[in-house]
Amino acid sequence: MHSNHPLAILGAAPVFTEPLHVGRPNIGNRARLLERINDILDRCWLTNNGPYVQAFERRLQKYCGVAEVVATCNGTIALEILMRAVGLKGEVIVPSFTFVATAHALQWQEIKPVFCDVDPITHTLDPARVEELITPNTTGIVGVHLWGQPCDTDALEAIAKRHNLRMIYDASHALGCTHQGKRLGGFGAAEVLSFHATKVLNTFEGGAILTNDRALAEQMRLMRNFGFESKDQVTFLGSNGKMSEVSAAMGLTGFGSLDDFFDANLRNHEIYTDGLRSHPGLRVLQAPEGEQSNHHYAVIEVNAEEAGLSRDQLVQVLEKENVLARRYFYPGVHRMEPYRSYQPQAHLVLPVTEALCTSVMTIPTGQGVEAADAHSIVKIILSALHRAEEVAAACRTQGEASAIEE
Repeated sequence: MHSNHPLAILGAAPVFTEPLHVGRPNIGNRARLLERINDILDRCWLTNNGPYVQAFERRLQKYCGVAEVVATCNGTIALEILMRAVGLKGEVIVPSFTFVATAHALQWQEIKPVFCDVDPITHTLDPARVEELITPNTTGIVGVHLWGQPCDTDALEAIAKRHNLRMIYDASHALGCTHQGKRLGGFGAAEVLSFHATKVLNTFEGGAILTNDRALAEQMRLMRNFGFESKDQVTFLGSNGKMSEVSAAMGLTGFGSLDDFFDANLRNHEIYTDGLRSHPGLRVLQAPEGEQSNHHYAVIEVNAEEAGLSRDQLVQVLEKENVLARRYFYPGVHRMEPYRSYQPQAHLVLPVTEALCTSVMTIPTGQGVEAADAHSIVKIILSALHRAEEVAAACRTQGEASAIEE
C-alpha cells in the first residue's frame, strides 16, 4: 500500500500540532490516585515501608506469581542492590543493546561489564556468544528482557549452572509479559522491574526486585534501608533504596487500569503491523508465538537498502511531523563513556548489536496515542518511503542547514 500523504519535510504543515512522544506516561484513574495521596497525607506516613508500599508489593507478588517482592525507589538502585546481594564481582556478561543503566549498575560497583552480542530476532542475549566470553573472572550473567521479549532462559541458566555463575535478569520492560506460559519475574536468582514514568505501569519513579529466594529477599530489604534490622540495629551494609508511599499509590492506581494500558498498546501494535508489514525493508518486532506481551514498545527495524530510506532519515521525517521517534538504543552502551574508553575494541564482537543500533527505532504508543494517530504515523512512513528519493534529498539539505546553524 502506498500513500501520498503530504509531508512536512517537503514543506507541508505537520500532521500533529503538539509533540507526540515515545513513552508518554500512562496515568490511570486520576481521582483514585488523589484519594490515595490524600489518605497518605492524613496518615503522615510518607515513606519507610508504609502500608501503600506493602500493598503494592503484595499486588505485584500475586500478579507475577513470585514468592517475594522488594520495592525500590527506582530500577537502577534495584539492579545495584541485587547485584551486590548475589555477590557479583570481577566480570559480568551483559548485552550492550540495552539502556545504559544495566551496565552502569555494574560499573558503579567496580564490576566490569563484558558486552555480549544479541540474537537478531529477539534482541536478547545470544547464549552461544555468552559461553564464548566466560573467563575465570566471570561471576555472573545479566540477561535483559528487552522490549518485553523474554531471554532464552533455559539456555542461559544452563550455562550459568555449568560454570557456577549467578544468573539475574533486567526485566525493566517486561511487566505482564510471559515466557513458557508464566509471567516474567520468577526466572534466575531474581529479576528487576522498572516503574519509571515511561514504563507501561509507572510509580512516577520506582522499581522492584522479584525473587523466589526468601533469604535473598530479606537481605535486600536490609540493604534498601541502610542495613537496619530494627529501630537501632544496623546489621548489614546498606543504602537508601526505599520506595515512597506516593509512588506506591501511583503504582496501585496503575494496576487498576493495567488492562486498558495493554489494550491501547495492542491496538496500536496491530495498526503498525498491518500498515507496515507489506513494505520491504520494514520489520515490526513481534511477541513470541503463544506468549503474552505488554506491547509497550513499538519497535521497527529499518533495512535502508530495501526500504529506500535509512532509520535516521525516517526519524527526521517523523520529527518534522511532531512525531518524536527514538533511536533506541543508539549508539550502543559499548560506544558510550566510560565503556568506549575502557573497551575500545568491544564492537569487534558485537556485529548484531552494531547493526541494530543503526536500524532500530521506536514510535509512539500507549494511551496517549489514539488509533487515528497510529494510522497517521503509518501514512507518514509509507508516504516518505513512496517518495524516498525526494525525501532523502530534503533530509540531506535540512541536515546540512542544521549543521551550519549549530
